[in-house]
Amino acid sequence: MFTGIVTDIGTVRALHRQGDLRVRLGTAYDTDALDLGASVACDGCCLTVVDRGHDGSGGWFDVDVSAESLSRTALGAWAEGSRVNLERALRVGDELGGHIVSGHVDGTARIVSITPEGESKRFVFEAPATLARFIAPKGSVALNGTSLTVNEVEGARFGVNMIPHTQSATTWGMSEVGDLVNLEIDTLARYVARLAEIPA
Repeated sequence: MFTGIVTDIGTVRALHRQGDLRVRLGTAYDTDALDLGASVACDGCCLTVVDRGHDGSGGWFDVDVSAESLSRTALGAWAEGSRVNLERALRVGDELGGHIVSGHVDGTARIVSITPEGESKRFVFEAPATLARFIAPKGSVALNGTSLTVNEVEGARFGVNMIPHTQSATTWGMSEVGDLVNLEIDTLARYVARLAEIPA
């Protein structure tokens, strides 16, 4: 489990096809303390550390991305040099600063506009119709692994405000209109919708 509070911006250092996609990510994390088998949210997708180390360029860890993950997420757009939001798994006793995020991406949303509002930026996203119904004003969503509050919803489109800190501490300051991003809907919204479908 994660909180949607990004703790490092990693860099894709290498990609290799060997059945699944093996990705090497450079990181500021202490990789000596990163256990094999540990879970790391990479742009919001929970991936397993399969190797780690450090070299002259700093620390790194490897993850395998399955065909299923590639089909449901925006990870297929990664290339060498891509910047990636990273978050290590939540530990008992950690501060829950965002909301409960599973790292199981539901699908992708597309950035349709970015508008400056003072020092902040208003992002408008378009979600698939199958997921849009779970998104509500003042509710939470995880986008590329970042816990964010929805400001408004209009059909399949919803707006989110990115404060300067969020822009600098994550990859959102580098985003452009047209980018696909990983979307995980709020778990609570999913269960409420499911309960509404079940006859009393």
